[in-house]
Amino acid sequence: QVQLVESGGGLVQGGSSLRLSCAASGRTFALYDVGWFRQAPGKERNFVGSIDWNGGNTHYGDSVKDRFTISRDKAKDTVYLQMSSLKPEDTAVYYCAAKINTGSGTYAQMARSETYGYWGQGTQVTVSS
Repeated sequence: QVQLVESGGGLVQGGSSLRLSCAASGRTFALYDVGWFRQAPGKERNFVGSIDWNGGNTHYGDSVKDRFTISRDKAKDTVYLQMSSLKPEDTAVYYCAAKINTGSGTYAQMARSETYGYWGQGTQVTVSS
């Protein structure tokens, strides 16, 4: 079993940058793919991006492509979501999720929340205009 804890959220102005962290404990996290999702009040949970177990394959949602970057530090069992040029519409609770790697995941697979078996508690990001 993997436990995930997100951190780094907060209140920032539009145009700012913020880095979220997803720290894992438990089983060998290096074998897990990780996804980031977000959910705004009254809206469904949406895919932000993902990174495979080795860090060699990433996917991003259209609304964050070219602004957000996902990376991982295997030594620290941590995955990062670097967010830049933040907009008010990026305001949401951000969640990281993990699943054990079973091969190269397609965008469609990685973007489905049902793909993931482990979830963190979320961290709030609020972007003011």
